[in-house]
Amino acid sequence: MARRTDTIGARIRYWRMRRSGMSQAVLAGLSGVSQFYISQVESGRKTIDRRSTLVAVAAALQVTVADLLGQGAEPGDPARDSAAESVPAIWSALIEIEDGERRPATRAREELAADIARSDELRTSANYPAMARLLPGLLVEAAATSGVALVQAAYQASTCLRHLGYRHLALNAARIAVSAAEEAEDPAWLGAARFAYAQSLPIESAPLAARAADRSLAALQAGAADERVRQMLGQLHLSAALTSTVSGRPDVARDHLAEATREAAGLGDPPDGAGFNGCGFGPTNVRLWEMSIAAELGEGGRVIELSRTVRPQVLAAANRRMSYWLDLGRALAENGRSDAEALAAFVRAEQAAPAPFALNPLAQDAVVTMAQRARRRAIPDDLRMLAGRMGINLAA
Repeated sequence: MARRTDTIGARIRYWRMRRSGMSQAVLAGLSGVSQFYISQVESGRKTIDRRSTLVAVAAALQVTVADLLGQGAEPGDPARDSAAESVPAIWSALIEIEDGERRPATRAREELAADIARSDELRTSANYPAMARLLPGLLVEAAATSGVALVQAAYQASTCLRHLGYRHLALNAARIAVSAAEEAEDPAWLGAARFAYAQSLPIESAPLAARAADRSLAALQAGAADERVRQMLGQLHLSAALTSTVSGRPDVARDHLAEATREAAGLGDPPDGAGFNGCGFGPTNVRLWEMSIAAELGEGGRVIELSRTVRPQVLAAANRRMSYWLDLGRALAENGRSDAEALAAFVRAEQAAPAPFALNPLAQDAVVTMAQRARRRAIPDDLRMLAGRMGINLAA
């Protein structure tokens, strides 16, 4: 199996040299950071912790954030490699649906509902490779039935594709979900579909994602008597809070976070840990998003402080539990003085959701950075094993 050796810093250096040997000083000036910071990132001694910095560096280098993250471009990711053979068929199904073609249904409604439920179970456990294998047939069958079934299948496809790094296809699936939800005239599912759309937009489009969430919030207010709609309103507030933070609008982010907090306090955590569409909206999920927002603001201490107030195990979705441990691990690894605790957090993140953790470029960079710090001594066995499971070659 191929082994990944490139870090975000290595890719930044590659693209910088492709730009007629642009100096680190020039790149730093264009990106709004220091030359020392660029030097530390390129050498692997520091990670990029903020999405807004990734956007600025990518813009300065005239590439996409996906180019810097290596998403969809590098072999050797077991999860992505396992799913990759299903992606062309998923893409074909999405094109077929977007073009308005509908095949005759071959499954009874009860069978289709069972298949959708099975796919949703895989989404809850973050088993995206297995989910990808179900999606081509599921999408075609759901399109034949239309209505909420198509919203659910397209939403699931969008989530799966986004986590596997195929964000452009995730956006196509989200658009299908939105159209199907509008046709079904179901406000709660429309909220879910629009949440998927906002989540699927590239990081560079954070301002657009925030505006899209705002429009969706306004459109859903009329249905707020429905608890399912309230849960999706909360999720959209959280999405808008994070994207507003990335866009450099912390005041707007605070307002959205306050609204989400108020909504969550009224609803409480879902008794089954999942809630409508498995989003798990409630006080616990709000705290998890608050941790991510603090990480985006570069407030590692705040991330650690918030982590003490959260019990991620009350949520059913594996990727939300992973998010908790990943944000905590990155915060602990930030200064290099808590690498043992950071490693323990990363191991917990991997245990919660192995596939998305292994595919996460920020997790990969944090592990490589910790390993490089440990080279002066000896790389701990736990760290070496974790890197191996992520496909990272520490010998390179």
